[in-house]
This record gives sequence, C-alpha cells and structure tokens, in this order.
Amino acid sequence: MFESILNAAEQYGCKTETNAPMSQYTTFRVGGPVDLLVEPNSVDALEALLKAAKQDGVRPMVIGKGSNLLVPDEGLRGVVFHMGDDFSDVSYAGNDMIKAQAGATVIRLCRFALEYSLTGLEFAFGIPGSVGGAIYMNAGAYGGEIGDYVVAVNHIDYDGNRGSWSPRQAGFSYRHSNYMENDLIVTSVVLQLDKANPEAIKMKMDNFMERRKAKQPLEYGSAGSTFKRPEGYFAGALIEQSGLKGKQIGGAQVSEKHAGFVINKDNATAKDVLDLMAFIRETVQNDHGVTLEPEVRILGDVPWNS
Repeated sequence: MFESILNAAEQYGCKTETNAPMSQYTTFRVGGPVDLLVEPNSVDALEALLKAAKQDGVRPMVIGKGSNLLVPDEGLRGVVFHMGDDFSDVSYAGNDMIKAQAGATVIRLCRFALEYSLTGLEFAFGIPGSVGGAIYMNAGAYGGEIGDYVVAVNHIDYDGNRGSWSPRQAGFSYRHSNYMENDLIVTSVVLQLDKANPEAIKMKMDNFMERRKAKQPLEYGSAGSTFKRPEGYFAGALIEQSGLKGKQIGGAQVSEKHAGFVINKDNATAKDVLDLMAFIRETVQNDHGVTLEPEVRILGDVPWNS
C-alpha cells in the first residue's frame, strides 16, 4: 500500500513507524494510531517522499510538534510525515539573521537567538510548537508575532516542487498565514533580528516564561489556547464569566488556572475534548452572544455546525 514511500524512506535513511499512536505526537496527548508515520531528515528526502506518496496514490498529512492538533480517537488512515528532530537544524545566516528548519522547536530557536545576542523572539520563549507550525499559523504571544521577523519562508508542494515566499506573499495576520489556504509545506524560514545585550534578552525570556508558568496549565496536555480571541473580547474571560472554570467532561477540563485552556486532566479522549469544546461554545453563545472559533486544528468531524 505504501511501497514507494517505504522505499524512499529506506533510501534516505528516514525513520518509519506503522500504527504510530498519535497521542505521542501531539501535545494534547490524545488520538488514535496512524497507519504509517515517516520522519523526513532533509529537504531532498522530503521531496522524494512526496513524489513517492503521489506514486502510491496517498496524500500525506504533515505535522510538526502537534501542539495545535486534535486527532480523533479512531486515529488517521494513511500517512503522516512528522517534521521532528531529524528536520530541526538552526543556523546563523549572517547580518543578524537566523535560518531554522521547520522541525526545530520554537524554544530552541529562541535559545539560539540568545546565544547570538539577537533580540525579537523573546515573546515566543515557551511556545510549545515547531518553527513550521509557528509560521503556518503566525504564532504569537504577549503582543509579538513570528511573522513580524520573517525575511523569507522556504516551502515545497505535494508534487515535490520547491519555492519560497516573501513576508508579503505569506500574508501574515492574526493567527493566520496564506499557508493555511495553500497546498505548501514549510521547510525552513529566515528571520531578521537585532543585536542586543544578551543579559537583557535573557531577562525578557525568563520573564515571559514565568508569566506563562503562573497563568497557563503547562503541567497538563493541551493545545495551548483552545479558541481564537474574538474581536473585542478575550475567549478565556468569556469562558470564566460563564462560570466554566473547572468544568469537566470525561477526562477533559476547562483549566482552573486559565479558562482559555482545555486540558487533558485525566486520560481524556478526543471525544471528551470535543464535547467540552461544544459545551463551552454553546454556553458562551447563550450567555454573551459571541461565537468562539477553535484555534486548535481539529482533524475529523466536529460536534457543532460552523
């Protein structure tokens, strides 16, 4: 069924896993198995794997750290390409620029910037995702967004053709980039930063991390902020005003530390999470007349009409 993909993976020395439990590849720690998971280890390998997938008549799903994903309990049919540690080079590109592959963690990118006394990314220290995922959704926090620092994004399409976009072509806006509407896979990004005092950079990074630890339930599985910020409101505040802090369905709970987070409190299933999200949406809609839109990327069916 996946003969060409497996041959390409072997040729390029890429790791493979059959019936891979997706709960181990997402920060929510839920989700059933995928038929085949492959770890590309270079752009050349990824190109070969994509061409092989086309030969096999398979459309692979590409993920990073899975920090914004909710995978259904029944799992996924087909193939997942996991951009992980084998696709995570970070290097200094000269003139206060950094190049990072899609599988590198945002935390590692921030630490690398500190190593070179480069400022700009302190806000992102503690964001749990990969660089590719951060570009895909223009990840941000505390008033900063990664798109503000992008010089170029390199990508590949599902036919194996490579290309790159400028920040304007990438169309960064709040929790959005044009990659969401295009069949392109981010492979790496070049970021322009500024020289600064490393002690001042580290102080900012530590400050943001302390704020995260104080306000966010980092000790539990989650996908970060569950809902997007509605215009003129804060999702967490609306949920809290509806009295839903601590609300639990199955093993999924509205965090008692921050109502904007649905957490995996006790061996939650994907169904528990979705049922709780549906309950939150309905309650907030009834109480405040505001429709909450998921920030988490839900694979499979949702229990509400969008």
